[in-house]
Amino acid sequence: MSGLAPGRWMARLAVIALLLALVAVAIWQFHARPAAPPGPVEVLRLAVNAEYVGSCPVLAAHGQGHFAREGIDARLQPYSSGKASMEAVLQGKADLGTVSDIPVVLASLKKQSVVIIASIFEAERDHGIVGRLDRGVSTPASLKGKRIGVTLGTSGQFTLDAFLNRQKLLPAEVTLRNYAPEQLAGALARGEIDAAAGWEPFLTGMTHAIAGKAAIFYGEDVYAGLFNVAGTDGYVRSHPATVRKVLRALIAGARFCQDEPDAARALFAKASASETARLQAAWHGYRFGVVLDQGLLLALEDEARWAIRNRLAERGTMPNFLDAVYLDGLEAVAPSAVTVIH
Repeated sequence: MSGLAPGRWMARLAVIALLLALVAVAIWQFHARPAAPPGPVEVLRLAVNAEYVGSCPVLAAHGQGHFAREGIDARLQPYSSGKASMEAVLQGKADLGTVSDIPVVLASLKKQSVVIIASIFEAERDHGIVGRLDRGVSTPASLKGKRIGVTLGTSGQFTLDAFLNRQKLLPAEVTLRNYAPEQLAGALARGEIDAAAGWEPFLTGMTHAIAGKAAIFYGEDVYAGLFNVAGTDGYVRSHPATVRKVLRALIAGARFCQDEPDAARALFAKASASETARLQAAWHGYRFGVVLDQGLLLALEDEARWAIRNRLAERGTMPNFLDAVYLDGLEAVAPSAVTVIH
């Protein structure tokens, strides 16, 4: 090249520089382009209580694109309780659902094959009872003889029964009225009931419905709420690859909820100003994570004894709750998150 004239030499350098720039742009575009989902996109119908803070990992996995990156087209179906989500799953309206432990226990006692693929949330101060001061409900013991609204077959009923037991009150010493969770505040405001048992955000809604007349008792000493993702045994075991994708997306979603609290709370955009303030104050007590813990099995067994004692299901024998937990998925994705003895 030393024999080239200076002008031609400069021209060649310009061409080389242009080619290098084009290569650099191509490489940048390749890496900047969103990763293509692994294989064909798969539709997943997911029943979720979108107003409950325990659903944060699901909402984050959806909103942050983690499901999409796993090749999952997650179609969220809103329900007001884990019980309703579980019914949607059992009826074939949804593939997976967010649910507390109680509906899983009741399904198992009814010999309905339901399995939990992971627990995604735990909180101790998310369940409780709201009473009307003007109806004489000022202390837990004053619930005796009162009409109490509750959503039967849910963690709200379990919390209420455990609460009454702590006060040495028998179930027969109160009158239970069955309401959907979103109906409790109205029933309390109209005076149809003297108190109501449930979970957030409905507890906050109840206290505002009877503003100035509310006494609230939290159930942290009787029930540590676990929130899970579950499906029928048939669906989960026949879709192992799908379950692994879902779990990877949920792990990323739970990490977002734990590490980015301000952004995570923004997922509950429909919350009232008071509920937003409550979430901010309570967030530090929430534990987001995708696990299968031995404590889950112990809770399921305790709740099954409660359900059998209260004749909430025909079956009178204790199920083997190892059959209600699907370990293979999380063991493949995050083995250290599985502490169930098996």
